Amino acid sequence: MSDSDLIKLYSGRILELAADLPLTDRLEAPDATVRKRSPLCGSTVTVDLSVTDGRISAYGQDVKACALGQAAASVVGSNIIGRTRSEVETARDQLKAMLKSDGPVPDAPFDGLSVLEPARDYKNRHASIMLTLDATAEAMAQAERDADLSHHG
Repeated sequence: MSDSDLIKLYSGRILELAADLPLTDRLEAPDATVRKRSPLCGSTVTVDLSVTDGRISAYGQDVKACALGQAAASVVGSNIIGRTRSEVETARDQLKAMLKSDGPVPDAPFDGLSVLEPARDYKNRHASIMLTLDATAEAMAQAERDADLSHHG
C-alpha cells in the first residue's frame, strides 16, 4: 500500500467524522449492551441501546477503533435514534455488500457511509468498519428477545 493510497483512504471527510463521534456517553440502564472486537486490528466498539416501541430510543457508543471504524461509528451514531431492527440490519448488510462485493452505498439515512467506499480494497479494515452496525444489530436483537421474555415470562 503506497503512501498516496493511504492518504486517499484517510480522506479529510473520514478524519472529520472520526474526530466528531456522536453519542459517546454510555447509557446507565440500557436494554442491551454488546461489545464487538475486530481480531485483525484490535478495534473494539461497545454499544448500549434502549428500545421503545421497536425503535432505538437511546444510544451510547464507546469506540476504540481506527479512523475508519470511528468514521463508520460517527455516521451510524448521527442517524441511529428512531431506527428499527430491520433498518439497522439492512444498513449492516448493505455496508458489508458495499465493502465486500462492490455493492451500492447503503440507503438513507446511512448513505453517509459512502465515505468509506475507498476502504473496499483494504480487506483488513472491513471488520473495523463493520463493528458498530454489527454490535447495534446484535444489541437490537438482544433487546427484543429480552422484551419478549419479560412480556411472556
